[in-house]
Amino acid sequence: MELFELSKAFPSEEKFSLTSQIRRSSRSVPANLREAWVKRRYQAHFISKLSDYDGENQETDTHMDFARDCGFIDTDTVKRLQQNNQQIGRMLGKMITNPTPWIIA
Repeated sequence: MELFELSKAFPSEEKFSLTSQIRRSSRSVPANLREAWVKRRYQAHFISKLSDYDGENQETDTHMDFARDCGFIDTDTVKRLQQNNQQIGRMLGKMITNPTPWIIA
């Protein structure tokens, strides 16, 4: 949500590029987690959705780099948000490498 709020200040010429991309990928992160949670009866599906989630998390991180480099978000804010992304990535990595505790029978 913070990225959404920050993206409101992006220049209008970015509406169909960076603004749209950062909003889409950042929203896709929790959406893919929810899809993975629903698929936790099936380990392969669960891991597949978690992998999608990981990809969207990394894509969001890249878009934050672009936003910072273009001067749309300040460096300290991006650093803080990227630290959150990295923490999410570490938690996700643990779920991918050890999905058993999350699988329901």
